[in-house]
Amino acid sequence: MKEELVQAFLLKNGDCFDIMAIQDVRNKLADVDDSKSALLVSMSLQKPTLMLIIAIVLGWERFFLDDIGLGILKILTCYGCGIWWLVDIFTAQRRTREYNYRKFNETLMLCNY
Repeated sequence: MKEELVQAFLLKNGDCFDIMAIQDVRNKLADVDDSKSALLVSMSLQKPTLMLIIAIVLGWERFFLDDIGLGILKILTCYGCGIWWLVDIFTAQRRTREYNYRKFNETLMLCNY
């Protein structure tokens, strides 16, 4: 992929990844063929700050991070009597960045086929 597209992707989505994963994302993007780069550039990622706000206000961030089963269980147990809600507030941003990295790698695998 062209360096300009790599930079544009990282400017748009850099905050969606863990700091340690940025260099890996940059290297993987550089290896992608230009004809397949549109799929990666157009992918939408979850914003960690927004997921933190959703976790604080509603407690429904697990649904946005494709963790439907635990999201339902969390609601059925009244957020684990509040304990699960507190834990999720402190881990929402990390889990969002991990989700985005997994989604990036899955999309990258689709580009290679």
